[in-house]
Amino acid sequence: MRAMQISPDDPLLLSIVDDLAMKGWSQQNIFLPEALTLELAAECHKRAAEGELAPAAVGRGPAQEIREGIRGDHIQWLEPGQAAICDRYLTLMDSLRLAMNRGLFLGLEEFECHFAMYPPGAFYLKHLDRFRDDDRRMVSAVVYLNQDWLPEHGGQLRMYLNDGIEHDVDPTGGCLVVFLSGEVPHEVLPAHRERLSLTGWFRRRGNEPF
Repeated sequence: MRAMQISPDDPLLLSIVDDLAMKGWSQQNIFLPEALTLELAAECHKRAAEGELAPAAVGRGPAQEIREGIRGDHIQWLEPGQAAICDRYLTLMDSLRLAMNRGLFLGLEEFECHFAMYPPGAFYLKHLDRFRDDDRRMVSAVVYLNQDWLPEHGGQLRMYLNDGIEHDVDPTGGCLVVFLSGEVPHEVLPAHRERLSLTGWFRRRGNEPF
C-alpha cells in the first residue's frame, strides 16, 4: 500500500467490504504503513501545538455544546489541500469508498474526517454515529496514530455488537476500524496517555434533516 491511490479490487479493501456485508464491521490491525502513520501523528501534534484543535461538541446545529462529561477529545476537520500527508490519506480513503460502493451499493458520495486527540483521562460515552434527523452518515472509519500502545494504556474502542457481545479494539498505530454508522453503538474508554486518531464518516446523499 505504498501508493495511496489503490484499486478498489485490492484484497485488503475487498476484505473490509466482505466484513461489512457479513457482520457490519471490520478491524484491520495493519492498514496504514508505519511511515504514513507517523507522519499523520506528527501533523496532528503540529496542529495541536499551533492551537488548531478545539474541544469537540455533542449534538448538531444550534443544539451543539461542549460537554466533557460525554466526550473529552479535541478535534480539527481535514480539508483537501491543507497538507500533503492528509491529502494522501484522503486519497486512500476514497479508494475504500469506491470499493464499498462497488461491493455494497451504498451510494457513498463523500468522506469527512477529523483529527481527534484525547488527553489522558478523556473518554467518549456510548453513542451512535448517525444523527436521528440526518441519515447521510453510512460507514464510520477510525484509524489510530499511536506508537507503542499497550493494552494497559486503556483508550480502547468498545463496540456493542449483536447478542450482547462487546468487542474492544486497542488504538494501536496503523489499525483501522470500520463499521455501519447507524447500527453499531460504541464508546471510547478512558486512556492513561494521549490518544490520537483520524475519525471519519462515509456519507451518501440522504434525506434533508427535519
